[in-house]
Amino acid sequence: MSEAANSGAGRVRVTQIGSPIGRTKDQRDTLVGLGLNKMHRTRVLEDTPAVRGMIFKVKHLIRAEPA
Repeated sequence: MSEAANSGAGRVRVTQIGSPIGRTKDQRDTLVGLGLNKMHRTRVLEDTPAVRGMIFKVKHLIRAEPA
């Protein structure tokens, strides 16, 4: 494997810190699309423009950091 693959370059760690209760359906669906459906769940995702857009849409419900 290359050094970049081992270091996790191009990946982002997303943790749900807010509840989807009372949010719009599209925000709830975006959380599910990110692989989050319960509080304090964490997923490591590829850092793509599509994922960045989803993160931006629910930025008040998640914490994103480089993986």
